[in-house]
Amino acid sequence: MKLKTLKTAAKEIKLQDKTVLLRVDYNVPVDNGRVSDDTRITESLPTIEFLLKKGAKIIILTHLGRPKGVDENLRLNPIADHLSKLLKKPVIKVDSCIGPAVETAIDALHKGDILILENTRFHKEEEENDPEFAKKLAGYADLYVSDAFGTVHRAHASTEGVAHYLPSFAGFLIEKEIKNLEPLLKKPKKPFVLVIGGAKIDTKIGILENFIHKADSILIGGGLANTFLAAKGFDVGASLCEKDKIETAQKIMLEAEKTKCNLMLPEDVIVADQISNNAAIADAEITGVEGDMQILDIGKRSVVKFIEILNKAKTVIWNGPVGLYEKKAFERGTKEIALCLADCKADTYLGGGDTLDAIKGLGINEKSYTHVSTGGGAMLEFLEGKELPGIKVLMG
Repeated sequence: MKLKTLKTAAKEIKLQDKTVLLRVDYNVPVDNGRVSDDTRITESLPTIEFLLKKGAKIIILTHLGRPKGVDENLRLNPIADHLSKLLKKPVIKVDSCIGPAVETAIDALHKGDILILENTRFHKEEEENDPEFAKKLAGYADLYVSDAFGTVHRAHASTEGVAHYLPSFAGFLIEKEIKNLEPLLKKPKKPFVLVIGGAKIDTKIGILENFIHKADSILIGGGLANTFLAAKGFDVGASLCEKDKIETAQKIMLEAEKTKCNLMLPEDVIVADQISNNAAIADAEITGVEGDMQILDIGKRSVVKFIEILNKAKTVIWNGPVGLYEKKAFERGTKEIALCLADCKADTYLGGGDTLDAIKGLGINEKSYTHVSTGGGAMLEFLEGKELPGIKVLMG
């Protein structure tokens, strides 16, 4: 089974005048009616431009946010406007996904036209992967192209359901993501280091369990580290900590011992009694955290030890900031890791919305890294070795 790509589609199907249903991931930040980070949009442009060059008509599908029904603040008008500016051509927008207005707009399309339908998640049938809803969407087009890597781990109507009713292919972004991430499932160059941060264990269990048998070192920071520190018996004060996951953390640490994987936690931390840029902070030993103290970053000595390991690595995966990087007082750990990986000689793979937000905030060019994934959860699940529904339907 091989991934069916857009280039395959162009060989099999004459795309001129064909209507293509294109699923992208434009779940991007919108502030005051403007797109504030267009990375995911620009990453889809090669696929769109290829289809336009071939003379296709394009119907774009995407979701935005997590609406419960129609939400006026999550309409796609700012995204349609931004895409139009990037492409330097009109992008037609309708206020629904299905119905008479959509059908009228599609009937009026000519080759080279782009139509964007309204937020797919305004319809509960989207997340339910309702077959009738998927069939209606599929009925608007001659073929389906998915370029929404950030959503391929979800079996939704527009990411998986429609592929059962149309010839289906992967766009250039999905092809690029798989090409870059697949080698990590086989034999990454050693020493191989995994840096995991963020807040919750649930989304990281799979990747920890998978790579504990492959990585030489796993460096843990962020709120995630607090749960592991609590599992080792340390007081984490008033820090974010998932007490119901302490047993899970203990099992992961025991497995690391068995596999001789160096699972490293912070030995000193930046603490404060409030979250603000003006907070009084201290660099405390792990043994000195108590009371109302909140752990909000890894400490200076831990930064040095993490960097020492990263500088010797030949392959690094980083998912999740190691501190509350949004506040200047707690950005140092994340900043130092980002700068180290931008300069080091290792193959570096980054994923997760917060990780990407952090490097953008620091002004680091994404090209400083081997691969920056547009998917957070999708990247993690792919690297767990899971079969992702949105990719499975593109195999043939």
